[in-house]
Amino acid sequence: MTRTTTRVALALTTFLTAGSALAETVTIGHFGNPTPMQVALAEGRFDEATGWDIEWRKFGSGSEVIAAMASGDIKLAELGSSPLAIATSQGVELEMFMLAQVLGSAESLIARDGAEIETLEDLAGKRVAVPVGSTAHFSLMGALDHAGIDASDLTLLNMPPDQIAAAWEQGAIDAAFIWQPVQNQILETGTRLATSAETAEWGFPTFDAWVVNAEFAAENAEAVAAFAKTMDEANAAYLADPAAWTAESAPVQTIAAETGADAAQIPTILEGFTFVPLSEQLGETWLGSAHETMRDTAAFLKDAGRIDQVAEDYSGFVNTEIGTAATQ
Repeated sequence: MTRTTTRVALALTTFLTAGSALAETVTIGHFGNPTPMQVALAEGRFDEATGWDIEWRKFGSGSEVIAAMASGDIKLAELGSSPLAIATSQGVELEMFMLAQVLGSAESLIARDGAEIETLEDLAGKRVAVPVGSTAHFSLMGALDHAGIDASDLTLLNMPPDQIAAAWEQGAIDAAFIWQPVQNQILETGTRLATSAETAEWGFPTFDAWVVNAEFAAENAEAVAAFAKTMDEANAAYLADPAAWTAESAPVQTIAAETGADAAQIPTILEGFTFVPLSEQLGETWLGSAHETMRDTAAFLKDAGRIDQVAEDYSGFVNTEIGTAATQ
C-alpha cells in the first residue's frame, strides 16, 4: 500500500468513525409486545434505516408513555388508543402516524378459577385489576357497559402487568383485563370472559399506534418515514406467511429472546393481533378516521370520569404525510 493510499484509507476510517459518533441518539418507547417488529429491532434495521443510534425503552403502560412524551423525555413511542385519546385531550404535542397493531384476542378479560365468576355480570363485588388508562381499561369499561354494570359495583385495582401476574398467583385479585404475555400466564388458572375483539364489536375498538412529537417529526421527516417503512416491512414479513412463524422458526426464536415470551406461545399471540399494511392504513378506515376514533374514545372516557374535557377537533393529532412518504 502506498503512502497516499494509506492516507486515504485513514481519512475514510476517520470519516466513518466520526459519522458513527455523530449519529443522533433517539430514545423510542415501546411495550415489548411479541410482534414482528422485534425481529427488525434485534437485527438493527431501524438504526440502519433512520441513521439514528436508537435506545429502546420498554414501558409498562400508556400513562407512563404519556408522561415521557409530555416531558420531552422521548420523541417517538408506541401508545394505545385509549391513552392516545387521553394525551391528545390534554394537548400533548404528538401525532399518530401509523398503527402498530389492532387488538383482538391479544387483550382479554380473565376470571381466576375459584373466584365464582362465570359471566360478566358476576364481576359485581369482585376485585378486578387493569392498568388504568390503558386500552385494556377502555375495553374493560366497554365490557361493563355492555353487561349493564357500573364500575362502582366492583373494586377496580390499578396494576401494571407484572403486578397483575404476582397478585394473581397470590389470589389477591379475582379477574384482570390484560395483554400478552401476562394474559397467557394467568389463563393457565383462569377462564376468558371477553376479548378486545368482542368489546370492539360492542362499540369499543382498541389498537396500538405509533406516535411522534410534532416538532421532531417536522425536523426529521425522512428518518421518521424510514422508521415507518421498516416497521411496515417487518409486519409484511409475517403477513406473507403466518403459518411459517412456528415456535421453532428463526423469527419466533428472535422474538422470544427479545421479549422473554415463551416461544411455544408466540404463534398464538401473533394470531391475536391484526397487522394492517401501511398502504391500507392510509385509507378512511384507519388513519382517515383516526381523529373520530380519538374523539369518540375521549367522550367515553370523559363520561367515565377519566378525563375532564374533550377537544373539539382531533384531526391535528393525525399525520398521514409520514405514511405516504414511507409507501412511495
